[in-house]
Amino acid sequence: MVYIAIIIGCLVGALVGLNAPIVSYTYSNYLAIAIIAALDSVFGGVVATIKKNFDLKIFLTGFFGNAILSILLAILGEKLNVDIYLAAIIVFVGRMFTNLAIIRRYYLEKWTNMVEKRKNKKEDKKETKE
Repeated sequence: MVYIAIIIGCLVGALVGLNAPIVSYTYSNYLAIAIIAALDSVFGGVVATIKKNFDLKIFLTGFFGNAILSILLAILGEKLNVDIYLAAIIVFVGRMFTNLAIIRRYYLEKWTNMVEKRKNKKEDKKETKE
């Protein structure tokens, strides 16, 4: 169910992105950091689904909370003339790689178990024939 929602969201986002006007350079930092924060939340949601402890309220508050906080950090950094948004990017991207590693290991283990089961079934069929 969650995977279908993610796929639909990606498709809608791509269609809107193709038809939306280009974001000016002035707002590109804000948009970039908000997108990275949102992607971090999406990867976290997938990991939570894999671990079977997904909660929609936590996902939605994290999704919007991370995006808003990251935008506020970018605004604060601009006012102080310091690139604070880079710290947020490093944290969010680091978490994205960690979540991606968890997702990769889960599906790799699932695939390996499936291959082993097929192999065992073939061996069992050979033994019963003999």
